[in-house]
Amino acid sequence: MSDTAARPGKLETRDLTIRFGGHVAVNGVSCTFAPGTLTAIVGPNGAGKTTYFNLISGQLKASAGNVILNGRDITSLPASARTHAGLGRAFQLTSLFPNLSVMENVRLALQSRRQIGLDMWNVWSHHRDLIERAEQLLDSVALLSKRDVEAAALPHGDQRKLEVGLLMALDPDVYMFDEPTAGMSVDEVPVILDLIRALKARRDKTILLVEHKMDVVRELADRIIVLHNGTLMADGDPEKVIASPVVQQAYLGLAPVEENA
Repeated sequence: MSDTAARPGKLETRDLTIRFGGHVAVNGVSCTFAPGTLTAIVGPNGAGKTTYFNLISGQLKASAGNVILNGRDITSLPASARTHAGLGRAFQLTSLFPNLSVMENVRLALQSRRQIGLDMWNVWSHHRDLIERAEQLLDSVALLSKRDVEAAALPHGDQRKLEVGLLMALDPDVYMFDEPTAGMSVDEVPVILDLIRALKARRDKTILLVEHKMDVVRELADRIIVLHNGTLMADGDPEKVIASPVVQQAYLGLAPVEENA
């Protein structure tokens, strides 16, 4: 399939690089992410995982290289334009409208997706289908009972769930989750993981996941890529990548096994 006919959700980075002064935070990373797959991006702290995410989603400008989405070079586009192009990002820290209610947050995301503006002639009561969809999304993230609560008043775990709800409202071709369960209680984690499982089961979305919990990675990932000092160190089947000596040493902190030991 040519780039011009790329299947929706196909994402590529080609020699993607960013330098901060003399420090190379991401060093020439080339990867292709296919629709219907979930790729976990792992590595030790400071490996460049979130920086790589920021380059893909447009929060940072690359020093070199390209980001290709659905056959289109989006390297020069700002983050907002990449979202409209089909790239969805859930942040490690929540990015909500804090003074709006839970329902209003989701409502705005649905508006953005369907490009519907609201004014005195175009009230929400005329878009019952959108209201029903917002209610469905809030129910899926276990927040329907808190629909009228201001986002700022939600506990951290509920803010993370709302952020995932906003991302689902945008319905992007590519979902990017940066430690989606960080700061959540043990009881809250299954809600997010079930949503990611459901997205994966659809087999029509490209999912990227930065995650430190290796049990989550083992269960969800079709593929693992490992970054270390901004460089792509390993890429492949989860069990093989996790078992490789270089990953055991660099990521898990284990001493390499000596031959003939």
